[in-house]
Amino acid sequence: MRINDVPLEEVFRLLKTSEKGLSLSEALKRLSYFGYNEIREIRKRSFLLMFLSQFTHFLALILWLAALLAFFSDFLHPGEGMRHLGWAIVTVIIINALFAFVQEYKAERAIEKLKLLLPSKVRAIREGREMELHVRELVPGDLIFLEEGAKVPADVRVIEAYGLVVNNAPLTGESLPVSLTPELQKGELFNSKNIAFAGATVLSGHGKGVVFATGMHTEFGRIARLTEAVQLEPTPLQREISYTSKSIALIAILIGLFFFIIGNLLKRTFWENFTFAIGVIVALVPEGMLPTVTLSLALGSQRLAQRKALVKKLSAVEALGSVTVICTDKTGTLTQNKMEVKRVWLPESSEETFKMLVKIACLCNNALFVNDQYKGDPTEVALLKFARQKVSKIEAQRLSEIPFDAERKRMTVLCEIEGKRLALTKGAVETVLPLCTHVLYGKEKLPFTEAMRKDLMETYYAMMDAGLRVLLFAYSEETPEENMILVGLVGLEDPPRPEVKEAILKCKSANIKIILITGDASRTALSIAREVSLVKGDPLIIEGEEFHRMKDAELKEKLKEKEILFTRMTPKDKLRIVILLQELGERVAVTGDGVNDAPALKKADIGIAMGSGTEVAKEAAEIILLDDNFATIVTAIEEGRAIYENIRKFISYFLTSNVAELLPFIAYALLKIPLPLTIMQILAIDLGTDLLPGLAFLHIL
Repeated sequence: MRINDVPLEEVFRLLKTSEKGLSLSEALKRLSYFGYNEIREIRKRSFLLMFLSQFTHFLALILWLAALLAFFSDFLHPGEGMRHLGWAIVTVIIINALFAFVQEYKAERAIEKLKLLLPSKVRAIREGREMELHVRELVPGDLIFLEEGAKVPADVRVIEAYGLVVNNAPLTGESLPVSLTPELQKGELFNSKNIAFAGATVLSGHGKGVVFATGMHTEFGRIARLTEAVQLEPTPLQREISYTSKSIALIAILIGLFFFIIGNLLKRTFWENFTFAIGVIVALVPEGMLPTVTLSLALGSQRLAQRKALVKKLSAVEALGSVTVICTDKTGTLTQNKMEVKRVWLPESSEETFKMLVKIACLCNNALFVNDQYKGDPTEVALLKFARQKVSKIEAQRLSEIPFDAERKRMTVLCEIEGKRLALTKGAVETVLPLCTHVLYGKEKLPFTEAMRKDLMETYYAMMDAGLRVLLFAYSEETPEENMILVGLVGLEDPPRPEVKEAILKCKSANIKIILITGDASRTALSIAREVSLVKGDPLIIEGEEFHRMKDAELKEKLKEKEILFTRMTPKDKLRIVILLQELGERVAVTGDGVNDAPALKKADIGIAMGSGTEVAKEAAEIILLDDNFATIVTAIEEGRAIYENIRKFISYFLTSNVAELLPFIAYALLKIPLPLTIMQILAIDLGTDLLPGLAFLHIL
């Protein structure tokens, strides 16, 4: 039994509460049992552990071994300078660890905590009395007020709603308003219209609800647990350095033992052989590789920050260079997220018809123009701008409102205009058109004929094919949303970013596949994809319903297509796509901005959060786009590829020079000549003459 599909009386019974709320004693008991209403950061590393981890990766462990051998040699046979060698190696490890830690610490501190999304105070009812509670103290069974402008503090079953409309964008990534109702709802909890989720914003109206989930038991908490369950994979460079380090360590130890045995056969003393073995290890282990890799990644992260990409982890800089697939959303990433009216269609181009369309655009609208700034939903802001450009002011009084609903896909307001009451409606063509019986033709109201319908639908499809979001405007003089009079169509465009097309062409030339994942309709998505050169021919288009019916094996085959678009998708679908792409051997970068994007962002090889997105998405991602721009992703990948290749170059350079350093020790062992190089001189070569030329590779971009 779900909390959304039971009547209100059953809700009170299930949660063991009443219309008077909980008693204070019962609230304390539940607080003790359920814990505070807050999102805990599961398994989050402390800064101490983050710092200590810089000393424990494999390459650092090799250097620790070399340092310990040097100290041990100095303890048993002082006066050979081994103590200085040991301290020199330890200094290298500490400096590198400090530098890497500072870079990651600064990035961590740049991200706000998830709990800042939730409000601090809430009005509630306990023991029949209204009181103000700290959000942390809420428990299941509490009755709370939902008020315009406030954030929902926990998962709530709505019991009263008066024009109550919320925005679930922090949770779903979609900014469409949702009208809530106390009526029972069938189906999935997440899609129910009688549930207000923690983190949602109340856009308008007010109401009351019963808390049924708090803290980690909310949808927020569930996503947090899912995000933490995602296992991170090492980057290609991390795997390569780990393999190289282990190989070097094994070879160094084996060669050291081999020449230690040779020395004994040649009747050299134990200390001569022991010093020789340590010299071999020091000669073969590239001490300069660790600080050089760290410095290269740090410099790369600084360059990316200058290009509007904030890097949270140094390893992400290199991982960018290995990306083979980018899963991107559309709004704000490929487009500018600036809706504007692009086209208007009227049944008859008269001044009277156009004036009525402008009135509907202005009055059937909740956007505001305050202090020379527009505030509100991007679509409504675009309509208000359009109306204000045509008329300075419209005298009218709003009497009531039927809010936009995701199922109805329309909004209606009852207004008094010049002494007449009119119900003004705007909405999706498929939901408003069936309500229209007449057409405004200048000053006349003509019956809506089949020929007019055909003409309108041809225009509608043409607008969609041009990438426009289309709204139908109508009004009624009697009962709202009955016997309506059609006024016209308005096509709105979210224009593509001008630099995106070139960025996409760069990706294609670099054999990087781009997959568009959007909640938009297929026609609109395809139009934008063609405009920015994301697709050329007829791509494979998979809509949400078809996607959910597909089995993994079938979807994997589809993902092999050269051009593919996913439409009418939800953020949670991204995780499945990312997992299947990785199973196909792809290195995946994924963009996201909502709370539900967090698991996909963390699972991806590179999670890229939008700077304007939720803090949850930013926490889960490795890179944050400060300008929300797809072109910045491509710039970052170019930087990452250059860094990856250059790191490989100077690793090869280090290994080449270290083999040469081994030759004097071989001559010393076999030819019984004095050591041409001391151990300290070899260390000086590794950290001095090797380090600076190695860093020079970084500038060959």
